[in-house]
Amino acid sequence: MDYWQNQFSTGYINPKTNHLDVTSSQTSEIVSILSAGTFFGALTAGPTGDFFGRRYGLIVSTAVFTLGVIFQTAATAIPMFVAGRFFAGYGVGMISALIPLYQSETSPKWIRGTVVGCYQLAITIGLLLASIVGNATKNRNDSGSYRIPIAVQFAWAIILVAGMLVLPETPRYLIKQGRPDDAAISLSRLRRLAVDHPAVVEELGEITANHEYELSLGKATYLDCFRANLGKRLATGCLLQALQQLSGVNFIFYYGTSFFKNAGFKNPFTISLITSCINVASTFPGLWMVEAWGRRNLLLFGAIGMAVCQFIVAITGTVAPVSDLPAQRAMIAFVCVYIFFFACSWGPVAWGKPSIAVFPASSC
Repeated sequence: MDYWQNQFSTGYINPKTNHLDVTSSQTSEIVSILSAGTFFGALTAGPTGDFFGRRYGLIVSTAVFTLGVIFQTAATAIPMFVAGRFFAGYGVGMISALIPLYQSETSPKWIRGTVVGCYQLAITIGLLLASIVGNATKNRNDSGSYRIPIAVQFAWAIILVAGMLVLPETPRYLIKQGRPDDAAISLSRLRRLAVDHPAVVEELGEITANHEYELSLGKATYLDCFRANLGKRLATGCLLQALQQLSGVNFIFYYGTSFFKNAGFKNPFTISLITSCINVASTFPGLWMVEAWGRRNLLLFGAIGMAVCQFIVAITGTVAPVSDLPAQRAMIAFVCVYIFFFACSWGPVAWGKPSIAVFPASSC
């Protein structure tokens, strides 16, 4: 976006375009500060969800995210923009931890993996919409070129808060708070059955029995996550999330436009839009495969497929010159195949595997 580059430039002239731009280090700072915010946000999500509850914890998280969006929308210089990115990332980190938790505590156990996987589907749809809005505003010669794509995020914050005000608190959290009657009402709303329906009574009994079993083991603290008996499970859960991020898919969606532009493509925004479409479409088979194949098999399938595609892209990008159009097209094709493998495996599974299948109930 030329206007954004001129507005936020500190005087650096890009030798390739011969006009004002931000430096590569400034670009890295602006992009990476979001991840720094998500790191700290994820760390505080657990205490926030336990103190305020899952519903109001999400509302608090959305408020922090909205503060970041306000800063970014109002920014006319890099410092304020970076601050906005940090607060937005902080809110995203909290939301990324609390939404799968809310989903896993409210969904029926026989479709829990699919329901939690839908969180990844929502992420892919968001990336697609971001690509569409960015592509539509990139040529504007005013502040709308960057303020419109940023301000659109207010809509999703409003939708999330409105939804949390309507949806009930999770039955599991209410049981933990000693409110069994409220838990029964919450579960009946979620299942759309009467409070005294046998299915509701049975499921509520299971939740209560699990909670009583947890109490019999002693009160759990956050320090228990680091004790020897949970060390392997903690490492497994953390590594699954870490490897999902280290798979490299965020490079495509964070730096994809710059990457495709440097590779010689005339319209990198269009290719970025295509990869976002593939990301959305490929998530749907993953929602079925997670229950049909099992989580472990699906993770292995995705890891092998992604590794092969990454090797091919790396070899092609190293050996073939930018002027070799067939090679560049092949590279884009395998980037798309790589996104398919990620979107149907590590994308949805990594969100649900730790919270559903790894940790014991007393530590969640």
